Amino acid sequence: MRRRILVSTLIVVTITVAVLGGPLALTTWRLVEDFTRADINSRLRQVVATLDDQVSVDRPVDLSAVGIAVPPGGSLVVQTPRGVSTLGVPAPGGTISETLPFGLSGSAVLSEPVAEMRARQLQAVALVVAAVVLSVAVGAVVATLTARRLADPLQQVAGRAARLGAGDFRPAPHRHGIPELDRVSDVLDSSATALAELLQRERDLVGDVSHQLRSRLTALQLRLDELSSHPDEYVAAEGAAALEQAERLNEVLDELLASAREARAAGAAPIEVAGELEAVAEEWRDPLRAENRAVRVRAPEGLVARATSGRFREALGVLVDNATRHGRGTVTLTARLSDNDTIVVEVGDHGDGVPPELAPHVFDRGVSGAASTGVGLALARALVEADGGRLELARTRPATFAVFLPVPRTDRTVAAPRPLPSTGPR
Repeated sequence: MRRRILVSTLIVVTITVAVLGGPLALTTWRLVEDFTRADINSRLRQVVATLDDQVSVDRPVDLSAVGIAVPPGGSLVVQTPRGVSTLGVPAPGGTISETLPFGLSGSAVLSEPVAEMRARQLQAVALVVAAVVLSVAVGAVVATLTARRLADPLQQVAGRAARLGAGDFRPAPHRHGIPELDRVSDVLDSSATALAELLQRERDLVGDVSHQLRSRLTALQLRLDELSSHPDEYVAAEGAAALEQAERLNEVLDELLASAREARAAGAAPIEVAGELEAVAEEWRDPLRAENRAVRVRAPEGLVARATSGRFREALGVLVDNATRHGRGTVTLTARLSDNDTIVVEVGDHGDGVPPELAPHVFDRGVSGAASTGVGLALARALVEADGGRLELARTRPATFAVFLPVPRTDRTVAAPRPLPSTGPR
């Protein structure tokens, strides 16, 4: 996009300069000639006025009195009834001259070497060409700045839209100073908030429906199990058949929920957890160092989880940002493999933690223990759940958040990874 804007602007500038530069150069060439002729004509008028005074008193023509009016390298030819008088030698290679009459039958011809005029014409045209080149250069600089000013914000808005499609619902506070693009950014932020709320309501609804169905199915299975042991063989057989159908319904419900989780995590892929944690830590080292704090990573070598790299980093970024804003001391990112083949990533600090009355609602949208929007943790949970994971508050004092991610199926039988020593601040 930047290249297209730059090329199109340069083409317009070049065409404009070509359309205006050519006529301007030709006009300058002719103006120099007109100015030269006007100068010769002005000098010749002064000569004729002096010669008229000499002729009027019947004196011989004295060209020495008008020699100062002859251009350098030029010549003056005066013709009178008494003869022809010449001052200077006509230059070889051609001259440019003007003629004026004086007296009763006299005439004066003043000439200047044409080479002098050509030199001045070439100098004037060279100035026009230099101005044209300077205009193109200025146009190129303006086109480059304009392309950068337009292309970079457009790419950022496109990237924001792509992240929104990938499930990153965090608002982008940065604006570009271009009203139209800022309006698009505002709309994307509003859409992100609406989508996050929609997905959260959908997950809550699915969870509530699943819980209610399982509760009713469990109660139904218990009743049917009693009927299957009824003394009446017909009633017992019908109870056993109904119990079998209830168990199948329970299996179908499990399959539907599993399919829904897999559909949400369709873009997830195996990622190396230690590398992802180091990338997040590197992003936050400078902000934490500015507050005399540090970030530490503790992750085993070769630990692989199934997630989307972008979502995983964004969710961890929210947790580290939360620890930076509300915590104290070193922020620690820890990863381990749990007993049930789940990757657990914990983000903690050494602050006062989460108040007990706030802990049950810490992931609710709009709930915050400080002067913040209360949106970050809800979005982080949505990002993790979009990959089939889970985000929980593992400990309140000091605050520790745990991200639970599934292990790729192909890696479930691999031996536990070998731990590495923790890496401190760089």
